[in-house]
Amino acid sequence: WQTENGVLLPSLQSALPFLDLHGTPRLEFHQSVFDELREKLLERVSAIALEGKVEERYKKLEDLLEKSFSLVKMPSIQPVVMCVMKHLPKVPEKKLKLVMADKDLYKACAVEVKRQIWQDNQALFGDEVSPLLKQYILEKENILFSNDISVLHNFFSPSPKTRRQGEVVQKLTQMIGKNVKLYDMVLQFLRTLFLRTRNVHYCTLRAELLMSLHDLEISEICTVDPCHKFTWCLDACIREKFVDNKRARELQGFLDGVKKGQEQVLGDLSMILCDPFAINTLALSTIRHLQDLVGQDTLPRESPDLLLLLRMLSLGQGAWDMIDSQVFKEPKMEVELITKFLPMLMSFVVDDHTFNVDQKLPSEEKGPIPYPSTIPEAFTKFLQENRIACEIGLYYILHITKQRNKNAFLRLLPALVETFSDLAFSDIFLHLLTGNLTLLGDEFALEEFCTSLFDGFFLTACSRKENVHRHVLRLLLHLHHKVAPAKLESLQKALEPTKQSGEAVKELYNQLTEKLELRKPSPAEVTETPSMELPLPTVPTPASR
Repeated sequence: WQTENGVLLPSLQSALPFLDLHGTPRLEFHQSVFDELREKLLERVSAIALEGKVEERYKKLEDLLEKSFSLVKMPSIQPVVMCVMKHLPKVPEKKLKLVMADKDLYKACAVEVKRQIWQDNQALFGDEVSPLLKQYILEKENILFSNDISVLHNFFSPSPKTRRQGEVVQKLTQMIGKNVKLYDMVLQFLRTLFLRTRNVHYCTLRAELLMSLHDLEISEICTVDPCHKFTWCLDACIREKFVDNKRARELQGFLDGVKKGQEQVLGDLSMILCDPFAINTLALSTIRHLQDLVGQDTLPRESPDLLLLLRMLSLGQGAWDMIDSQVFKEPKMEVELITKFLPMLMSFVVDDHTFNVDQKLPSEEKGPIPYPSTIPEAFTKFLQENRIACEIGLYYILHITKQRNKNAFLRLLPALVETFSDLAFSDIFLHLLTGNLTLLGDEFALEEFCTSLFDGFFLTACSRKENVHRHVLRLLLHLHHKVAPAKLESLQKALEPTKQSGEAVKELYNQLTEKLELRKPSPAEVTETPSMELPLPTVPTPASR
């Protein structure tokens, strides 16, 4: 039996007793021969998939699959069967169904085979994609609530190319491959989830996924996605954090080029423009344009570049409504936004310039001119009623905070208590604001500044919005040593978590309490009267940390 079933090589028979002398079992020898042969077979299968005429090579592989599939559940043969299926562009339907019905086989098969299963089984594909989408959203939220507060490293710091290297984007790109049907399914999932949750991070993923396929030069998908060139151009703007004139013309060309009967593409374009990274770039460019216009004595309505930025902001901000209503029309721009609101913002810039010049002039008897403290009622009304005005207004406030312009910040802060759809209490704005406030760290020692910021703004929403509670605690964890002790004590009481507070708030509050405990001088140090011979014990001051 051994002779009949062994390896039929005449020269081998005389060599085998050597193995016996070394105490090597025949099983080990046969196993190593088997493994070697399997490796050779796998290499051969991969080679067949690349040689000869297309029909012939696939015919060979199909025959091989037919012969070997019955052994697919044998662990030693399974890799060969899986390899054959991987190289077949179309695995027979019957075999796919058998693989799909067996959990272990499904798990073991290559992604190339899974794609063929998924494209006709949306529910199964959804089950595979869903955990990845949840992970993606969680990653974004973790960055927004990160305890590292910095003006240099924030949510928008990573370049688009770096973001696309993220685990979720890479996995999704691999799952889709060159399969247009799967790509469409993922886009449909993202649209549905965006509609259901209004979470704008799904819009980011929509753009990142397309650009990840673009990086791999997968033309099968890029050429059929009508948003490809628009997204590619916008991606370059996001990288520079500015929309220059040349790219502005290109983007305008894409928007103007939407033909009659193809309006549905506006739904996808609006989703790409609703990506927070796109909104950030458009809003920063708008603020920069407004400053330039002040220097040029030009009104907003006379700047085509500015009007295009507003048009894109408007399209991005209207994404949810457009996809929800299925009415694919560019939202109408409110004239007053251009004729009243933007000139008002420019007047704030002028106020700053005038004040700075006044400070430098030799003071006369009448004394220094105070900084304007009132804000026009119309400004507050715009922030409450107009989404785009609100977005630009918030970015202007971020801009003055970054410039360490305390006067302008305190002047405009009251307008943030009530804004359109509570945008001033959104995570992205608060994440950026807390980062920029670190530049005004020394102002936290002043009672007036803290009262305006905490009592006048943050604490108005803490009880009803847990995310605001978290952002205030993040800020205090970073700047508590700058805040006056009396104020810090009252803030600690005001920010104490309630029974309804989530774990994240409780955890942050505990961290803050621990830090404050460490800073308190020990009772012994405070009460003991030091004797004259000993050096005075040092009591740490609030500013020493």
